[in-house]
Amino acid sequence: MMENRAFQDTNNSVAPSISIKFRPKEDKQSNFTMASSASCIFCDIIKGKIPSFKLLETKYTYSFLDIQPTAEAHCLIIPKHHGAKLHNIPDEYLADLLPTVKKLTKVLKLDENDSPEGEGYNILQNNGRIAHQVVDHVHFHLIPKKDEASGLGVGWPAQETDFEKLGKLHESLKSALEKL
Repeated sequence: MMENRAFQDTNNSVAPSISIKFRPKEDKQSNFTMASSASCIFCDIIKGKIPSFKLLETKYTYSFLDIQPTAEAHCLIIPKHHGAKLHNIPDEYLADLLPTVKKLTKVLKLDENDSPEGEGYNILQNNGRIAHQVVDHVHFHLIPKKDEASGLGVGWPAQETDFEKLGKLHESLKSALEKL
């Protein structure tokens, strides 16, 4: 199924209205040498087949403004290696992602208030449909949170802790980590 979406700069100052058809395109001539998927919208954005409001690009990472933002300046940061879940991404790509996020926080001036009060931001990364992942390409959302009404709203359904079970889980995980 093909989906049509249009996006434009609401201030009409920078970007013309652009209509995009989200359909995979095959490009046998592409010089995109990183692992990619022919049916992935983010791979097509990286290759330039689909326009984006690109912010920062490195050897391993590509970042751009989200066209369906939850807040002004909501950004997406993606590795240039196609993988549906975080554990599918090579370490060198992962090592570049958070420094890119950090640069964007500075450009967006999200680093100006170190107090826990006032403006903040969320960094969100989902893995799998059950965890609300929609695009099967690892991506991080950087979402400015200027007030209660804007940005990401998060509930935290904390569960009662059984400390005996937690201790057993802790030992099991430590043992597994030692084997890696």
